[in-house]
Amino acid sequence: MQLWVGLGNPGPQYALHRHNVGFMALDTIAEVHRFGPETKKFQGWLCEGRIGGQKILLLKPATFMNESGRSVSEALRFYKLGVEALTVFHDELDLAPFKVKVRMGGGLAGHNGLRSIDQHLGPDFRRVRIGIGHPGHKDRVTGHVLGNYAKAEQDDLVAMLGGIAAEAEWLASGDDARFMSDLALRLQD
Repeated sequence: MQLWVGLGNPGPQYALHRHNVGFMALDTIAEVHRFGPETKKFQGWLCEGRIGGQKILLLKPATFMNESGRSVSEALRFYKLGVEALTVFHDELDLAPFKVKVRMGGGLAGHNGLRSIDQHLGPDFRRVRIGIGHPGHKDRVTGHVLGNYAKAEQDDLVAMLGGIAAEAEWLASGDDARFMSDLALRLQD
């Protein structure tokens, strides 16, 4: 069993923010792979399903970004899962928009959701880093991260989210390199 967590902020006013792309990725995975309905659990929304032969739990913490670690650690404890079962989907300033990279562990890059999970569980969890690009100057970061995707970006966003869901079986089986390769090929067209 694996726990996949999407980072975001709860509420309709945040739904299209770049900071909520982790929620968007999980919603798309749940839809494409026909996961069960969401239930309120672990201070968030949880749904269950299968991808390939793997049982996957999808969790969207409703704690707001800064407290995501509370929700994630509660779910891991309940299911008696170690941090090796955790995959976190999050926005990444240091990647070009719509680029996706997977890595184990690493720094926090000023991301409050990652910082919260790190405080509860340490840094050694798998991350699916979803590029949102850097606005160019640090004074513009907050507005960029907490801004909605532009209309001109919608097609690329939909293609990327669909690609993540379509290639999710590679993530589920632990083949991160194949996931990244096949997703990059899919998004080249």
